[in-house]
Amino acid sequence: MSKFNSLEDHATRRFRLAGKAYLEGGDPFFAPVDTLRREAAASGRRFVSFANYDYLGLSTHPEVKRAAAEALEAQGVGALASRLVGGQRSLHTELEQDISRFLGVESTLVLVSGYLANVTTISHLLGSRDALFIDELSHNSIVSGSKGAVAQTVTFRHNDFDHLDFLLRERRERYRNVLIVVESLYSMDGDVADLERLIELKERHNVWLMVDEAHSVGVLGDTGRGLCEFAGVDPARVDLIVGTLSKSLASCGGFVAAKSAVVEWMRYTLPGFVYSVGLSPVICAAASAALRLAQEESWRVKRLRENAEAFVALAHEAGLDTGPAIGRGVAPILFPDSFETLAASQHLLENGFYVPPIIQIGVPKDQPRLRFFISAAHTREDVKGVIDCLAARAAVAKERPAAAAGAALAP
Repeated sequence: MSKFNSLEDHATRRFRLAGKAYLEGGDPFFAPVDTLRREAAASGRRFVSFANYDYLGLSTHPEVKRAAAEALEAQGVGALASRLVGGQRSLHTELEQDISRFLGVESTLVLVSGYLANVTTISHLLGSRDALFIDELSHNSIVSGSKGAVAQTVTFRHNDFDHLDFLLRERRERYRNVLIVVESLYSMDGDVADLERLIELKERHNVWLMVDEAHSVGVLGDTGRGLCEFAGVDPARVDLIVGTLSKSLASCGGFVAAKSAVVEWMRYTLPGFVYSVGLSPVICAAASAALRLAQEESWRVKRLRENAEAFVALAHEAGLDTGPAIGRGVAPILFPDSFETLAASQHLLENGFYVPPIIQIGVPKDQPRLRFFISAAHTREDVKGVIDCLAARAAVAKERPAAAAGAALAP
């Protein structure tokens, strides 16, 4: 008989296996950012965060805060029920219409979580005679959605659409319906999917295509309308667009956009919508205000692009590895091992830059990194400063082995 393990014992063992040893020198996660920022300001020190995906710098915009405050005063905090059984607020419909117009799609449904939007949509669409094809570097919300689906899941190599084409040619006829799911801008690597190629594969193999635009709305395209604008593709050719309100729109929640008939069906059947509370009026108002400002203050998209391109260019000049990042919104800097990544993160924090390490969770174990979210609110001095800080540390690290070797050879 196996020994009984308490839930506490189980959790402790799993935590140790997941890499608790990395925290023994200090926990770089869950930092009280507001406190750190306040303390730095009070002492005249620098504190610049590259850990928050406020891509357009709208999270503290006076008009966003004013819209939230007015909604709070007029309608209170909570949505109070599922929209289906408890009724909805006019703000829900207004936000959905605003997103639809912005993206150039027929209809949109907003949910309380971007993560939930992927999980519930994927698991709801497919049956036992269907298949789901996903990128090997898909976000955990896509993977979780695949695990909740009764359909078969097939994984293709990251952004390798020749491989996807091969798999579809080999297996498409086995299934009734097939859904391809990709991300537009990948949140760990900062690279993008080839939408034109995906559209060609979708139409040739007669399958559905879902694009997760979480990190690309407000980022990709001349006016921030996402991967379709960036690639010059009509959004009507994409079956489903899923996104979030928590990044460029400075709020919280998710959305699913599609043809009107599809969204209307989901309004009455999608579990994550029907059986979950609606968005708070405060959240709706803030997101709507941010979306309006993103269009009125279009310079923010341009400044974000310039900052991100400068970040990647300066990193390359300094000999730092940004992987496949294209210089839009998010970019990693890769390190040889997790402990070096932790040390680099701590070095940045000591010099006024907050960039938590990405190790063990969310990326392959042999590809630890610091992930930088670039914002329109960052200055060129912020961007250059953080690269200079990392480059100086890297130069010192390179000198240490040479110095040690020289000492060992000395008489």
